[in-house]
Amino acid sequence: MPTLSRCSAGQSSGRTYDGPVAKAESPGPAPRAGGTPASGRAGPHRRRPEAGSADPLDNALLDGRYRVQSRIASGGTSTVYRGLDTRLDRPVAVKVMDSRYAGDAQFLTRFQREAQTVARLKDPGLVAVYDQGLDARHPFLVMELIEGGTLRELLGERGPMPPYAVAAVLRPVLGGLAAAHRAGLVHRDVKPENVLISDDGEVKIADFGLVRAVAAAGITSASVILGTAAYLSPEQVRDGDASPRSDVYSAGIMTYELLTGRTPFTGDSALSLAYQRLDTDVPPPSAAIDGVPAQFDEFVQRATARDPAERYADAIKMRADLDAIAEELALPDFRVPAPQNSAQHRSAALQRSRATQRPATVQQPGPSDPAPVRQPTRQMTRGPGDWSEPKHPVQTDDEPDDDYEYEPVTGEFAGIPISEFVWARQHGRRMVLVWVALVLALTGLAAAAAWTVGSNLDGLL
Repeated sequence: MPTLSRCSAGQSSGRTYDGPVAKAESPGPAPRAGGTPASGRAGPHRRRPEAGSADPLDNALLDGRYRVQSRIASGGTSTVYRGLDTRLDRPVAVKVMDSRYAGDAQFLTRFQREAQTVARLKDPGLVAVYDQGLDARHPFLVMELIEGGTLRELLGERGPMPPYAVAAVLRPVLGGLAAAHRAGLVHRDVKPENVLISDDGEVKIADFGLVRAVAAAGITSASVILGTAAYLSPEQVRDGDASPRSDVYSAGIMTYELLTGRTPFTGDSALSLAYQRLDTDVPPPSAAIDGVPAQFDEFVQRATARDPAERYADAIKMRADLDAIAEELALPDFRVPAPQNSAQHRSAALQRSRATQRPATVQQPGPSDPAPVRQPTRQMTRGPGDWSEPKHPVQTDDEPDDDYEYEPVTGEFAGIPISEFVWARQHGRRMVLVWVALVLALTGLAAAAAWTVGSNLDGLL
């Protein structure tokens, strides 16, 4: 049986993970049940775009703001793209849902509600959600872009992990789940594909709420098991119920896979794989690979108990137990490396290649390029032909032209004919004379009346 080196404080002085002494045989990707939403990054089981295949959303501008640049991964219900927020000029990840969800009111309502809930969560172990919307026939989610890869891709490159590396992965994952559980949110699809690792060693969990949104869609059959079959809890398989204890179960299955390189159950179909957990307990990881500490066997056993009441109540309790185990075993700090050959890295390289080729394309437009659309302006009362050209005086070498721009145009001032000024001035003079005559007449009448009254004052008295 292959062995896994036991971890101690002196065994991990370096900052990179070179894998265990020997690797357990990996069974390959786990089958997934129908209706499972895409994780947000490509693992080995993701459908990748074929070379030269055209994408209808390539270079599209969603909602007038988010530029779609290059595809990262595709799943059963969504496709994840590398994008650019043109308003803030920052890179983003854009998860575009399948167009069949665009007309489903139940899905759109749940999709918007879940996005708003997740956007309020703040934790280093969570992929930030920036925005959501519906553009044409595609609901989409805008998220933080993690430059790196998935935990699935790391497992594919390096195989099972030693305990100190497992603890380094689980701490931020359980921290992110704990933040969600405190807010009353359940992930429902915890698996390596949904755990992202950045080139800086950050570990984050993504895709909260998408399973619940898909479950609300009217196009989803009631008989479809939503979630990834290899990581579903028994109660999710039995009746579709999910709680924080369901996330704990899935995290326990993922812990088993990190330690051994494979999931505990195998089957010919997703349904047979899912139903095995109803009657079968998860075996201890040490039964599949030597060198796993007994504390991790107990940790996995409690997290994957078939009865939810026997599990950790939530990720908060599970994280506390993990910290106690790490302290007991004196597990050293460890920086989790990002996978080298990841879909995200390939997408970034493709985008850089396009960026270097774009200037030449812009400078040499093809003959088929459409003419620019000119937007109409307000209607002018005078046409271009109605504007008279100014008459420039003949310039000679001896005559400076410094004062030409101040030379008045003959017969006009400020575009108004001088004749209008003359008429206005004459009219003004006439009005002044009229008012003067009127005032003099009134004054004369008043004086005459006063003289008459004064002359006959004695007779009146």
